[in-house]
Amino acid sequence: MLGVAGSILVVDDEAASRESLVDVLTEEGYDITAAASGREALAMLESAEFDLVITDLRMPELDGIALLREVRKLCPQTLVILMTAYASVETAVEALRQGAHDYMIKPLVYEDVLAKVIRLLERRELAWQIQYLRREVESRYAFEDVVGESNVMLEILTMVRKVAPTNSTVLITGESGVGKEVIARTIHRESQRHERIFLPVNCGAIPENLLESQLFGHVKGAFTGAVAAQEGLFQRARGGTIFLDEVGELPLSLQVKLLRAIEEKEMLPVGSANPVKVDVRIVAATNRDLEQAAQEGTFREDLFYRLNVFGIHIPPLRERREDIPPLLEFLVSRHNADMNRHFKGVDNAGMKLLMKMPWKGNIRELDNVIEHAMIVGDSDWITVDDLPGHVTGKGGREAAFAGDDLKSATRFYERNHIANVLERVDGDKRKAAELLGISLSSLYRKIEELDIS
Repeated sequence: MLGVAGSILVVDDEAASRESLVDVLTEEGYDITAAASGREALAMLESAEFDLVITDLRMPELDGIALLREVRKLCPQTLVILMTAYASVETAVEALRQGAHDYMIKPLVYEDVLAKVIRLLERRELAWQIQYLRREVESRYAFEDVVGESNVMLEILTMVRKVAPTNSTVLITGESGVGKEVIARTIHRESQRHERIFLPVNCGAIPENLLESQLFGHVKGAFTGAVAAQEGLFQRARGGTIFLDEVGELPLSLQVKLLRAIEEKEMLPVGSANPVKVDVRIVAATNRDLEQAAQEGTFREDLFYRLNVFGIHIPPLRERREDIPPLLEFLVSRHNADMNRHFKGVDNAGMKLLMKMPWKGNIRELDNVIEHAMIVGDSDWITVDDLPGHVTGKGGREAAFAGDDLKSATRFYERNHIANVLERVDGDKRKAAELLGISLSSLYRKIEELDIS
């Protein structure tokens, strides 16, 4: 019975042995490719991706050990099982030392073969799931579901339900903090890929010289420090969804490679001349006007149209104030659980004030305000006195919130200074980075570290 689905390359120069194994694995539902020699297998590995390679040890020209070494260089995440009719302790030890994941003796007992294949693929899948869950736990993802009662949010949810089951590329637009990642995760959760990984990438937060390798991977020796081949995020997604946040910050050189990944379903690792096939759904997001950027020549027009197959625009919170009460209810409930507090909600005076705020930082800013109020508040209800000074126009409790120690005060000042600069330039991060005298990627890291709206 098939455990975890996977693609397997079977390599054996003996036709009868090869065909028998292919038949058994195909009958179990695996995606099987066969090669009659090590050289033929190597050519296949350079143009396609496999979860598992099962190879004979003794073959002319390129034997199983040599092929194993090439697999380790080309695609280190691929599992390898060696099989041979000439078993010895020395060959087994050498195979495992070179990186083989298991060893089988001919003539094969197919029940044992299937058990080994299932065990290895399930272990690989479990490793990916653990990595995925760790990333989810460690992430700063704010909401689990879309919260809102306004007509525009109900329309957005209708659009999500329609596009989620398809494989179409989606472009989500809107100001920073409106919940673009929440919508992207909802699309993934409602899609046919929901059991696979969701990989968020902030294209503006990764330095340009590292971004290409992060996205598309690299081969051994591609650049200084590349001591081993490394898969990129497009390969790691493996049938899942990759979320390209701040996609408008991608440099033009990488926009070409992204276009190829969308159009040809393949990408080129850094330092490689051989494209790799990828199966991934792309959801992108930006707070920039990409159509205008395309007209100005800072964003490829053809890539814009490829990304914008299905567009979803999320209006700012100040244009859908009827969503504020349910958002407040949700945020209070979430922070109660995180802080072990028991607030019932926001009192009438506090609600009236929060409903009037311009919310330039949108939901993220609202979340920060409520978290602050729940830290300093000491009654059953959040009151006006609990809200930070920039909301109430008073500075007393806000100043105390900075902390007495130098580290906290420095962090408090840095956060406010960056937020003020961003506000002066209407959220233009490139201009803000220039005024602050730091790189764009450094600014993105500061925004994330300091939780700036």
